[in-house]
Amino acid sequence: MLKPVRTLRHKADGGAFALVASQYNARYVDAMLRAARAELLRAGAKVQIVRVPGAYEIPVVAKKLAATHPQLAAIICLGVILRGETTHAAHIGEAVSGALMQIQLAHQIPVIHEVLLLENEAQARVRCLGAKHNRGTEAAQTALAMRQVMRGI
Repeated sequence: MLKPVRTLRHKADGGAFALVASQYNARYVDAMLRAARAELLRAGAKVQIVRVPGAYEIPVVAKKLAATHPQLAAIICLGVILRGETTHAAHIGEAVSGALMQIQLAHQIPVIHEVLLLENEAQARVRCLGAKHNRGTEAAQTALAMRQVMRGI
């Protein structure tokens, strides 16, 4: 069951955040991107946006950002993968998930995983297009919270 996005008031304290977003399924990803960017800017963050063709290309860009921009507070990865008639979507989702986990462990920079593997467009509409459940807002809030956690250790 989906829970509505809660309003959290984390501050970025001038921190820099990167958003890596897929161009594929743009209607949904763009909505998440707008919501994430707005949440970060509201918190006073510096925001860099990098667009990639599809979800599969997100990890290589996230890795490059982590390796060349160690000052980043977090890297937020946004994408939408819709299941089809074959197992292709599952393979992409698993590969992206594993790669993003490895990047954050190797570089000790939080990598926020909002590359959604969804059954259909109805699920995408609920999770991406509305303010009540927007995963872009949640991703930004998680990134801001992780900045505080990482600064505290």
